Amino acid sequence: MPSKYQRLGFSILSLIFFSAVAATSAAPTAYELLQSYDFPVGILPRGITHYDLDASSGRFDAYLNGSCSFSLEGSYQLKYNPRISGNIYKDRLTNLSGVSVKVLFLWFNIVEVRRNGENLEFSVGVASAEFPIDNFYVCPQCGCGLNCKSSEEKWRRGNLWIEFINPPLS
Repeated sequence: MPSKYQRLGFSILSLIFFSAVAATSAAPTAYELLQSYDFPVGILPRGITHYDLDASSGRFDAYLNGSCSFSLEGSYQLKYNPRISGNIYKDRLTNLSGVSVKVLFLWFNIVEVRRNGENLEFSVGVASAEFPIDNFYVCPQCGCGLNCKSSEEKWRRGNLWIEFINPPLS
């Protein structure tokens, strides 16, 4: 039979273990991390699997399972490499690599993003463009951007279409 000191020791070790597990599971997601630096979640696509951050320097790496591309508003095509890296500071992402935008027929690397009030300014080095921040409140999805229909929605729509062309007999 364990002594009261052994039970107390076991209780303390259990408490330390469960506290460590809780602290590990409480790590913010990449999207929550973006928000803590005053950026909207939609500057990253859905599917970031994990990230590394050196909080003292701001150096980060974010990872996708593979490359990701999609079109936005029919005029811009974006491409994310499996690894996106750079430096993050409040209202500023610098030294970016792994994100490209197609303008007309040319691909440019996005090298910096700055938040200016209610706008985001994206720089490709020689030029920049500014967009309202509310365009980035939702994460785009690889392959379809912001115009995605979930398979459940597609199924429901397909079912409604079938009922429309073949109404149930009463």
